[in-house]
Amino acid sequence: MGKLLKYLLAILLLGTCAQAQAQINTDQVLKIGQNALYFEDYMLSIQYFNQAIQSKPYLAQPYFYRAIAKLNLEDYRGAEEDATKAIELNPFLTDAWEVRGVARQNTGRHRLAIDDYSEALKLLPRNRQMLFNKALALNDLKEYAEAAATFDEILRYYPGFENAYLGRARTSLALADTVNALKDIDKALEINKNALNAYIMRADIAINSEGDYNKALTDIDYAIKLQPRAAGLYINRAFLRYKTDDYNGAMADYDYALTIEPYNMAALFNRGILLMEVSANDLALDDFNRVLELEPDDMRALYNRAVIHANKGNTKAAIDDITRVAEAFPELPSTYFMLANLHKQLGQLSKAEADYKHAQKLVKALPTAAQQAEDSTGPQPEADEEKTPDEMSDEMTRRRFASLITVGDNADFREEYNNSAIRGRIQDRNLNIEIEPLMMLSFYTSPSELKHNTYYIREVDDLNATRSLRFVLMVTNVVPTIDEASAARHFQSIDYYNSYLASHTPRPVDYIGRALDFITVRDYGNALKDADRAIALAPDLALAYIVRAQARYGQYILGHEESQGPARQALARKDLDDIAQDYLKVLELSPRTPVAFFNLGNIYFEMEDYDKATEAYSNAIKLKPDFGEAYYNRGYISLRNGRRTDGISDLSKAGELGIVPAYNLIKRISL
Repeated sequence: MGKLLKYLLAILLLGTCAQAQAQINTDQVLKIGQNALYFEDYMLSIQYFNQAIQSKPYLAQPYFYRAIAKLNLEDYRGAEEDATKAIELNPFLTDAWEVRGVARQNTGRHRLAIDDYSEALKLLPRNRQMLFNKALALNDLKEYAEAAATFDEILRYYPGFENAYLGRARTSLALADTVNALKDIDKALEINKNALNAYIMRADIAINSEGDYNKALTDIDYAIKLQPRAAGLYINRAFLRYKTDDYNGAMADYDYALTIEPYNMAALFNRGILLMEVSANDLALDDFNRVLELEPDDMRALYNRAVIHANKGNTKAAIDDITRVAEAFPELPSTYFMLANLHKQLGQLSKAEADYKHAQKLVKALPTAAQQAEDSTGPQPEADEEKTPDEMSDEMTRRRFASLITVGDNADFREEYNNSAIRGRIQDRNLNIEIEPLMMLSFYTSPSELKHNTYYIREVDDLNATRSLRFVLMVTNVVPTIDEASAARHFQSIDYYNSYLASHTPRPVDYIGRALDFITVRDYGNALKDADRAIALAPDLALAYIVRAQARYGQYILGHEESQGPARQALARKDLDDIAQDYLKVLELSPRTPVAFFNLGNIYFEMEDYDKATEAYSNAIKLKPDFGEAYYNRGYISLRNGRRTDGISDLSKAGELGIVPAYNLIKRISL
């Protein structure tokens, strides 16, 4: 789809419609947004289009441009919504139909995508890209005759379009016609010897139709030269190297794939399997643990981790893992044989006997080897009717849990960008996935290109207006580490408050000021004491409870990092309860404070009370509809709880509002 986006941008930048003089400011914002879009600053461009939409919500163009930016960020639902809005405002905006079609096609709704392409093709009947995408969608719907006819139509108009030959080759392969598929692939390479997808498809044919791994390896090697940062290609080459007895080469490919995509589950799993083969059990265990962190219900990783635990003598851990596998695959005898052996090691003889008898019963019920091969998916070894039931059980287990995984979508890569900061395809970054952190009171912040990173609390604004503090106070969740000179200023400020409070009648603001200095230099104990003093003097001062919650949270973080165990967990729960009570008190005194709801949501999240956290984030959003961090955290919880649609919707909105990790998370859950 990458060429489509370049094509659209070229048209758009040449064809911006002139607006009336009264709209000149919106024109300027749109133009800057278009420039950012052209230079692949997708996140930044969205912020400009947001401004245009806020100023003139009746214009179709800002929604359309924003849809393109979201499409580049792989936020397909968000792109679809914006393209739909653009179409509602201007149904003659042909490109909007195309963008919506692309978005729908990428979410698997091919029939709706075809409808959009057909609508656009009424006005542009020979548009190459839309015809091509329509043909691909027809192919995905298994309407092969219609797909082939559409590819034929494209090639009548554009006989030099190599992707149309490759698309038609895919259709031929779906019909098991490898002869015509290879003819079209060769034609594509005749037109363009660097047609990446041609080499990938030809390698697939060599593997699946001919079983010629060396021939496939030659094509994959060339594909990697053309696309050296595609992790999937290295994973598949590793498989081919393994099949041709190049163990070291296979391991090197998995290692390199993981430098490109550290969270690639196929590479982690496959490397674990290879490490097990050479008895590098500790390293293999690390890989399977990482797979299970990403996907806790991955039965292949669980099975192999159970084997490693058993080999290392971690009997109870092995039982835990293999029990889950046995529950998921109750027809496999080998899991019960393994359980029998593990229970025997623990002296649990009655359990061991029951597991062994159950395993024997399952062995007797096994189908023949030929039936297994017929019922299984993927390439299978030749059926051997002479295999014993035990051998068939072992073969069945090996195929299911210990065979290498290949990646099947390598023929659809897009350009990669190497720009820094927020530019380019930020969804491809390997970011740590965490919730957006608490909003803190601070004298420092780290602004970014997308937003100033400060938030409004009325009491903070009022306090700054009185000039009672020695520094300007801000609300932010991006608190930088201060340097030595800044720390010295705050120690001097603490000395000032010490002297002042010793000679004057204490005021709540003085204790708050000193508490904030203590927080800045990470002295949370003294900060908490000052917050308590301020509350004693003014129990209805909401700001004092915010300061106390922040001091308590600082202490909680330090305590949580320094010690663990049941006693510490009980104390941590009490710490979190106390912090939550402070934020609830803030909301009692100042009920229209979205930041307090947001922070309360984070505390509930830490307590694993996700329903209350979601409610708190929702309340924050009601008060502040552009609260991107609240959308992000609510979406994160929705995904954890299996509410995928709600989660993607919130993450899309968060990304639109400048929360960069949102697009990374959308991409990960879409893999």
